[in-house]
Amino acid sequence: MERSLSANREGDKPKLLDEVKRVIRLKHYSIRTEESYCEWIKRFILFSGKRHPSEMGEREVTAFLSHLATERQVAASTQNQALSAILFLYGEVLKLELGWLEGVERARRPAKLPVVFTREEADRVLGALSGPSRLMACLLYGTGMRLMECVRLRVKDVDFGYLQITVREGKGNKDRVTMLPVSLVEELREQVERVRLLHAADLRDGGGEVYLPGALAVKYPGAAREFCWQY
Repeated sequence: MERSLSANREGDKPKLLDEVKRVIRLKHYSIRTEESYCEWIKRFILFSGKRHPSEMGEREVTAFLSHLATERQVAASTQNQALSAILFLYGEVLKLELGWLEGVERARRPAKLPVVFTREEADRVLGALSGPSRLMACLLYGTGMRLMECVRLRVKDVDFGYLQITVREGKGNKDRVTMLPVSLVEELREQVERVRLLHAADLRDGGGEVYLPGALAVKYPGAAREFCWQY
């Protein structure tokens, strides 16, 4: 019997992709990994005629990976990403062991050299931006933060006194400290002040609550509405 993308073997169990997300978050993988894995799992199921993965095995996985290499002509890194997603699905979510994947056509598309801006080119790009978008781009360029690390930056993690930024749960779920460029201090102070005013207005309207990591929301019930935790 065919099953939908998120159907399960029993009606009282979570939907398949919801369970994939739950396990990924339990293991503290990044949101980018979650999005990528879910997308590859959906593609695998659609390629296989919407059959439930528990009803498939090595033959279907081999066929899908070979299709990516021969028909889609993806790069080797892309094929490996798809393989990682499927192995995670079977090993961590379904608790099923896949046999040796023999006969997989490997992608041989050569890796391309990255394009790196010169300092002048980077300055021109940054000069064409304005507002919060420019500030974020400058922070990425000047601090080495990744995109989602910058998006999730909280007020409390900016230290103007020591000119540093604490990145929480970065790559590998690790915290680290990076420098805050002096040239961005005033602009970032202004952004913090805008957030303060917006947060005050949100509180007056009954909002102003943000997500707290781990069990902090239980331990400190009112912390989610405090200014220092705002993004």
